[in-house]
Amino acid sequence: MQAEKLETFKDQKMYLTSEKKKEIFKDYGKSEFDTGSPEGQVSLFTFRIKHLTEHLKQNKKDLSTRRSLVLLVGKRRKLLDYLKKKDIERYRAIIKKLGIRK
Repeated sequence: MQAEKLETFKDQKMYLTSEKKKEIFKDYGKSEFDTGSPEGQVSLFTFRIKHLTEHLKQNKKDLSTRRSLVLLVGKRRKLLDYLKKKDIERYRAIIKKLGIRK
């Protein structure tokens, strides 16, 4: 029984690899190593939010994932509010580039 569970766990692929993170930061940040910029973090959060949303469409009763999604949306909102307060042009650019409504 344990071996079967371990095998199914090994077959699952990670949806967010380090290569994917670098690609996201390269596309939306200043460079692939610029992990601290608000634009990079917002884009990473958006990627994770889209993935969790798709997961919840199939698994409607997964409450722990739903809670994680709500927390992640709140984090993204706070970062966007910060960016809006500091530099409205960067805020508008990232909203447009990611296709987030607001």
